[in-house]
Amino acid sequence: MKATYSKVVAALGLAACVAGPVGAAETGASDFTFEANVSLASQYRYRGLMQTNNKPAVQGGFGLTHSSGFYVGNWNSTISWLGDSHPDVSAPVEMDFFAGYAGPLGGDFTIDTGVLQYFYPGDYPGGYTRPHTTELFLGLGYGPVTFKYSHALTNLFGVPDSKNSQYYELNASLPTGVWGLNFDGHVGYQRVRNLDDGSYADWSIGFSKTWGGFTAALAYVDTNAHRDLYTNSSGRFTGRAAGILTLTQSF
Repeated sequence: MKATYSKVVAALGLAACVAGPVGAAETGASDFTFEANVSLASQYRYRGLMQTNNKPAVQGGFGLTHSSGFYVGNWNSTISWLGDSHPDVSAPVEMDFFAGYAGPLGGDFTIDTGVLQYFYPGDYPGGYTRPHTTELFLGLGYGPVTFKYSHALTNLFGVPDSKNSQYYELNASLPTGVWGLNFDGHVGYQRVRNLDDGSYADWSIGFSKTWGGFTAALAYVDTNAHRDLYTNSSGRFTGRAAGILTLTQSF
């Protein structure tokens, strides 16, 4: 259950407002932009839930964007949640592959839409529902605020019979005018189909600062997830509140 796609796009610098196509022959420059990043996080949370059992995570990805607004990319992270959920599972890495289009709709409105594939290579016991998940997403932005809807075309992260689950989220990033800090806010709701007490809300608030290709972010994350359902085999409630520090270098 990875970092939300909007987080991936922000980290890669795949802007929601994309200029119209410019001919390479006219400018002497390519119509494609390649960007990459690597991060170290105090822990990895996705949609509010623990992915590394309160331990640090190493993350990184890359993206290729065309001047028309179309893009493709990949993002990866170390994880432990699958092994924490079943002793016979060995899947220590999450790999996300995405493609889509981001561009202006007019005025301060923007659109970001595409497909995201979550892939967890590893060893699984017989009868285990694979966690690989495919989602379509549609994001609409106005200035610094974005609303995004994600729809699962498959089972959701290994939950049986959970196809067509949905995630709704509202995100905002606002400059504070103090020390170059941004205020970052998020609220989301994960609806899990055919799983009693599986649906929950998550939220976070924090601050971030970018300088010289580096971004540091500090966030408080919490959920109202059902404790009994979202407690792992180590006895840890994966939806508990936490503070998370992340340092990212983009290049």
